[in-house]
Amino acid sequence: MFVIAMLPVVKTGNNLCCGHMMTSESSQNEVAGRFLVSEASTHLLVFAMEQRLPPNSELVQAVLRLFQEPVPKAALRRHERLFPRSDRARVTVQWLHVRDDGSNRTSLIDSRLVSIHESGWKALDVTEAVNFWQQLHRPRQPLLLQVSVQREHLGPLASSAHRLIRFTSQGPSGAGQGEPQLELHTLDFRDYGAQGNCDPKAPITEGTRCCRQEMYIDLQGLKWAENWVLEPPGFLAYECVGTCQQPPESLTFKWPFLGPRQCIASETTSLPMIVSMEEGGKRRPQVVSLPNMRVQKCSCTWDGAPVPRKLAP
Repeated sequence: MFVIAMLPVVKTGNNLCCGHMMTSESSQNEVAGRFLVSEASTHLLVFAMEQRLPPNSELVQAVLRLFQEPVPKAALRRHERLFPRSDRARVTVQWLHVRDDGSNRTSLIDSRLVSIHESGWKALDVTEAVNFWQQLHRPRQPLLLQVSVQREHLGPLASSAHRLIRFTSQGPSGAGQGEPQLELHTLDFRDYGAQGNCDPKAPITEGTRCCRQEMYIDLQGLKWAENWVLEPPGFLAYECVGTCQQPPESLTFKWPFLGPRQCIASETTSLPMIVSMEEGGKRRPQVVSLPNMRVQKCSCTWDGAPVPRKLAP
């Protein structure tokens, strides 16, 4: 397993940020966050994201790490007397989007149960939040994450375990220890991406890097097309061939059905055709457009990976 060491946290003025390491293989950035708002059980984390994601790279995973402070023993004994069967609270992370008109919108990112008997670092998957942030195309706008600590169950008999869950915030008391961290795991396309079009002079072998190869489709030789397609007699369709380099490091969170990275068609285009259509008992030529007939771009992507959600307007 390839491990990328983190650079030490550097403090500049009132902002905390972490250095990041760029490698020719996979890379991981760590960004310090700060608690701007702290209510009874809700916190707003702000991460400066400008230049945190390397150019020409793919975001593989974003991990939010929060340090859970140990519950004082006296408070723990008091809670056990009042609620002997309930020792957990629900921690929920939402992405906060502030629109241009000033309105806010939140999207659920991750949610899990946390025990009051535990302490130390807790990891939450916030990859989708960073994907949403990327779709804004505003690199200077910070990433806003809203962390809520709620009761495990609702109702009059629900325990107050959520009031005992505390995460270390940024400030003089913490002195940089245990403050919220955002880990950004990326892959450099120069090593883990496709190479574009294949070299027509080089043979395709097992070691060929993922590329787009010319492939001619002869429509005149196809039974389904010979009496239907008038033009063109054939077309250049292209296909994706070759292999993709696999990343060396294991991820904090892994999709259960995730397979190896494969060379697939990531962008396609339609093909206009003149076909023979029957109208009123007569056959007439008509122009149609068949979707996904030409491969425009080949990419390396994980087999079985979930399709990222698109940001709603």
